[in-house]
Amino acid sequence: MASKKREVQLQTVINSQSLWDEMLQNKGLTVIDVYQAWCGPCKAVQALFRKLKNEINEDEILHFVVAEADNIVTLHSFRDKCEPVFLFSLNGKIIAKIEGANAPLINRKVTNLIDEERKIAAGEMVRPQYNEILLKDLDSEETGEAHDGNVAEHYCITIIKPDAVISKKVLKIKGKILEEGFVIEAEDARMLTEEQVRDFYSRMADQPDFEEFVSFMTTSLSHVLVVSPGNEKTDSLGEIQAQLETEPKESPEDLSEAEVNATSEVTKKKRDSLQEYLERQQISQFCDIEDDATNVAKFLDIFFPDFKLMKSRNLERTLALLRPDLVQERKDEVFNIIEDEGFKILMQRQIQLSEEEAQTLCKEYENEDYYDKLIEYMTSGPSLALVLLRENGLQYWKNLLGPTNVNEASEFYPDSLCAQFAMDRLPVNQLYGSDSKEIAEREIQYFFPLQNTLAVIKPHVTHEQREEIMKIIKDAGFELTQLKEMVLSQEEANKIYYKIATRDFYKDVLAVLAEGPSLVMVLTKWNAIGDWRRLMGPVDPEEARLLSPESIRAKYGINILKNAAHGASNASEAAEGISKMFGESVSEDPEEN
Repeated sequence: MASKKREVQLQTVINSQSLWDEMLQNKGLTVIDVYQAWCGPCKAVQALFRKLKNEINEDEILHFVVAEADNIVTLHSFRDKCEPVFLFSLNGKIIAKIEGANAPLINRKVTNLIDEERKIAAGEMVRPQYNEILLKDLDSEETGEAHDGNVAEHYCITIIKPDAVISKKVLKIKGKILEEGFVIEAEDARMLTEEQVRDFYSRMADQPDFEEFVSFMTTSLSHVLVVSPGNEKTDSLGEIQAQLETEPKESPEDLSEAEVNATSEVTKKKRDSLQEYLERQQISQFCDIEDDATNVAKFLDIFFPDFKLMKSRNLERTLALLRPDLVQERKDEVFNIIEDEGFKILMQRQIQLSEEEAQTLCKEYENEDYYDKLIEYMTSGPSLALVLLRENGLQYWKNLLGPTNVNEASEFYPDSLCAQFAMDRLPVNQLYGSDSKEIAEREIQYFFPLQNTLAVIKPHVTHEQREEIMKIIKDAGFELTQLKEMVLSQEEANKIYYKIATRDFYKDVLAVLAEGPSLVMVLTKWNAIGDWRRLMGPVDPEEARLLSPESIRAKYGINILKNAAHGASNASEAAEGISKMFGESVSEDPEEN
């Protein structure tokens, strides 16, 4: 509690336009920590500010404030940015900006500006002419373009049809879309309902084979994508030169001023629509696109009801790693901080790093004298790998970690995790975080490799209950890789239940499966087999309701035969069942699907 009081006294809170305007009346230097309401001020630099305040001891000319961008019109350009930003106001004018929690740079900037103010007050120097930063223009300057409030972000809804899923073309189609510069903003693998198909394809309703098409679309898995235009491609310099050489030459006097200016810039390609592009790539027969704004809004609400919220929250995954000593001695403390800072732990596992893996993770230290000892240490015991999820999670975790070097952290970032969890053995940060989204995804895939499992939802489960179970599956982090709705004949059931086909009770199992269509699925995630079995719960629903009341069998099971769900017991059973049910449509490598 005491530390919180000191922070309030140290940094004045500015959370309205009127308080901002009042703050600009300060004489001398005001250091402004600009923050978003969802993440709060930057904790990593507060110790530095206290140190500067104590050392400089100039209350009249040195002020520290925190300003909430969400509620201050002047700071509109800083909203929805995840990286810390520090502004420097000198006698009411913003003269400098530092992005990121760069304590040494902030320290130098404050020290130099205060030294100048002292010399100016003593008549030893003339006040320099600083260029004022105009915050209202800052956003357009940084992006290189002005924001037009009348131009709304445009999306289209793309459905990749079941035949493309079955023939393993989904990754190829998505790759082509991304290759052209389009952005896949959201995606979901699902079996469409009859109502959804009729609504999305209403323009085809008068065609003679429409009912057959509806049946085709509702009996297997489709992929639904939200696609935005992204950045338009530009011609390469070689393409532009070739174009200029083939075009008729015009003298400068024949061109208008606007045309002269246009020829001096890189020529932008007029991009095809997504539909035109997919036709050009000869894959449009596997996809259907809706780009009418009114219909897109409707289908966003149907397929992705939380899309707007998720876009605004900018949820990000990152890999975190606790080094061996920290795992053994202070793991619980780290977990408490992770929870307090709003992270969700999606996955975790203890791993014994190989020498090659340790060298990859410690590459930034390879020129240090202690590098060999560090590699020896990293391979001496288990580390703990975590996948963390949070709004702007990657940068937020990096900010919490602080520097990679303990000495720098102790001097400038004493509140960082690097300083808090420093160990005597080596002067390195005992925690690790991915450096970028791309690196994070590669590291997550490496340490948490995907696994397939075979899953069945049994016939007695109603359509409403199916929807609820599918939501449970997705909330648990599974990807629905393949799906079939089918009545399991004895021949089909034998492909899944071959281990019990000779047991006396198997005829009762077959009778239950023959009562109606089952959903047969391939579910994909790290540790999919074990996680699906835990999600199902004990075989007997009565036992499940006692031991695992939130499990699928506890909620939707009736008895030991009608227990709602089935899953493979081990990797070999999963691989054999998937191979028999889906043939070559599912690779042993789930990333190929």
